[in-house]
Amino acid sequence: MVVGVLAGGSFLLSRKRLESWKLTEFLSRLPSSFGVMIYPMMMKVDFQSIKQVGKNPKGLFVTWIVNWLIKPFSMYGIAYLFLFIIFKAFIEPELATEYLAGAVLLGAAPCTVMVFVWSTLTKGNPAYTVVQVATNDLIILIAFVPIVKFLRGVSNVSVPYSTLFISIILFVVIPLVGGVLTRVNVIKSKGQEYFDEVFSHKFDNATTIGLLLTLVIIFASQADVILSNPLHIVLIAVPLILQTFLIFFIAYGACNLLKLPHDISAPAGMVGASNFFELAVAVAIALFGTTSPAALATTVGVLTEVPVMLILVKIANRNHRR
Repeated sequence: MVVGVLAGGSFLLSRKRLESWKLTEFLSRLPSSFGVMIYPMMMKVDFQSIKQVGKNPKGLFVTWIVNWLIKPFSMYGIAYLFLFIIFKAFIEPELATEYLAGAVLLGAAPCTVMVFVWSTLTKGNPAYTVVQVATNDLIILIAFVPIVKFLRGVSNVSVPYSTLFISIILFVVIPLVGGVLTRVNVIKSKGQEYFDEVFSHKFDNATTIGLLLTLVIIFASQADVILSNPLHIVLIAVPLILQTFLIFFIAYGACNLLKLPHDISAPAGMVGASNFFELAVAVAIALFGTTSPAALATTVGVLTEVPVMLILVKIANRNHRR
């Protein structure tokens, strides 16, 4: 019942608000599936464990360094290489410039709430993941604008705080509160052992179902875009995919070198690899328009995110079993 309330409430609220914030139509359809995926993980968050995160901050340092000192600049470099040099025979310079702007917006906006899903699929530490996402979202408030201005020379860029805050409320705060209340009530009535061994496992398939629903929504909503720009979508996707793999291996590899446990290192790799596509799409639309090439580039980022991250989840889990 709680899942239904969270998903339904998030859906209704987002449908009412997101249009006024100029997000694309498909973003207004995602919260229901997000709620289904994120809520089960939030139930596992133990606030006593959050207090322990500060005792092992290396995973946080890795994601901060990768997300803000490496990722935006590697995105610029890789996207420029492919859009202006390798693919120059297929993309006009004017178009390449706007595609590059969209790629930069993705690179400067890390750590989507989908990280909670990837953390769940890699058996990540729920409390540590919450802190990683929360701290990176706070850094966005300070670092996003100057990084975009520096890389693209866009003088009128600004953070759409309404989009940022509503994403945090819908996808972090509401599922977290619902999950914590559920955890407290179940443990109080039936005990910790029942919660760990029985109740939490009732939601084992929720993440998979929500993920499949998200994939269907994304590709169905963007069918017209895919069919009208197939070649350019493929060309834009190449550097975005390579960037995602590169950043994952940098973050995940650094955590392994630091000998951090799998439940910290795997989510850290996912935090680095993922993009806050809700924010990137919103900024691209605000700066360049809904039908602009920059907005198209951010949309391609959305299309490639889930399939690529699923591959990275498989890589992390396979490496853990060795």
